Amino acid sequence: MSEQDKTVNDSLFEAPPMGEQERMVEAILFATADPVSITELTGRMPHGCDPAEALANLRKRYEGRGVNIVKVGDGWAIRTAGDLGFLMQKETVETRKLSRAAIETLAIIAYHQPVTRAEIEEIRGVSVSRGTIDQLIELEWIRFGRRKMTPGRPVTFVVTPGFLDHFGLENARDLPGLKELRAAGLLENRPPPGAAALGDAEDDDDDNQSEMFED
Repeated sequence: MSEQDKTVNDSLFEAPPMGEQERMVEAILFATADPVSITELTGRMPHGCDPAEALANLRKRYEGRGVNIVKVGDGWAIRTAGDLGFLMQKETVETRKLSRAAIETLAIIAYHQPVTRAEIEEIRGVSVSRGTIDQLIELEWIRFGRRKMTPGRPVTFVVTPGFLDHFGLENARDLPGLKELRAAGLLENRPPPGAAALGDAEDDDDDNQSEMFED
């Protein structure tokens, strides 16, 4: 191969300048509603690009601006700065009514994931109705996790990136403490399994509606 051919061949695989890579990452994040992982960025961008470095540069550039580059679970997204969220209230407020059972079930899954339905019921001391689980799955705040290596191979539940994104969390470790949740009325100190009244054998999803979890 001649020197000229080698130069042309190398140029075909040469990564774009970092400034151009940053523009690519910015465009992808802007056009995508859901968080985008480094792996996904790498797959979309030209060969040889370094999306991780481009993201780091963009994140610094957006500091203090009206929108920020934030990490959500394993992905990255452009989001309104936290202190400016009130400006979007009229456009984005949507009240979702969750029963007390759904609120407690969601909290248990978030703090104990991966957790089975039987384990949720053991922690709460009452049965969990199918409607409660279906509601949380429909909201895309929980999903099925791996089956446990125990008799019956029961399915587990875990929270989703959508849950983390909705509450502005990078990962589940950023969740508030259980004492804070109880102080806010999101969890109750229930009696241990077997001590509950017979009338508490199963939740009623239509009772005790709480207007919470606003966008």
